[in-house]
Amino acid sequence: MIGNFPITNSLLVTLLISGIIIIVALILKKILKAGVPGKLQNLVEMVFEGLLDLVDSVTGDREQTRKFFPLVATIFIFVILINWVEIIPGLGTIGTEQVHHGEKILAPFLRSAAADLNVTLVIALVAVLASQIMGIAVLGLKKYAGKFLVSPFKKPYFVGTFVGILEIISEFAKIISFSFRLFGNIFAGEVLLTVMLMLVPLIVPLPFLFLEIFVGFVQALVFAMLTLVFMKMATEAH
Repeated sequence: MIGNFPITNSLLVTLLISGIIIIVALILKKILKAGVPGKLQNLVEMVFEGLLDLVDSVTGDREQTRKFFPLVATIFIFVILINWVEIIPGLGTIGTEQVHHGEKILAPFLRSAAADLNVTLVIALVAVLASQIMGIAVLGLKKYAGKFLVSPFKKPYFVGTFVGILEIISEFAKIISFSFRLFGNIFAGEVLLTVMLMLVPLIVPLPFLFLEIFVGFVQALVFAMLTLVFMKMATEAH
């Protein structure tokens, strides 16, 4: 606790990963200034070129790609790291025993950030709010609001108003589906790995570790691509 602000085990992992991303970015910036490409730079360029081509395939417009890419790439990198961190030995399995509702439970010192609903909810809020801001920036406030606020006296009568209400509901549904999809998959994987490590600590958990690496990649890709699709849809007129 810092004052009244609780410091959770997932928050510590989130801050650690954020710090790693910032440090790597600063190192790459320094390398780029030096003009001497190394293995790290080549690897990063390969990843970013692949992501750039992927975003291009959705937008079909390089100018839009440049607008969307920073957020989409950041979400992909951050989500894949908070997903993969769960396979680190000891994460989620080393901690202290605490009594909760009369039962002893393990309180790990560190746990996967994606296994905390608060973290996935914040990422979902950022993704959805960013799509709204991008839509307003491209279309203008009046035109963008026209997607949701339609006069009931405009032909076909009341249909546009009803569709607008559904659009508003869908924006909130995006936040819920985003956050719970990522949280559910990673939390289930963390529980599975913990149980397998407790029961059979050697060899048997290895296939599940590789499975979690694959699931972590897929979830990060899905999260980033859905963010991209929502931003693309937000910037399109009726």
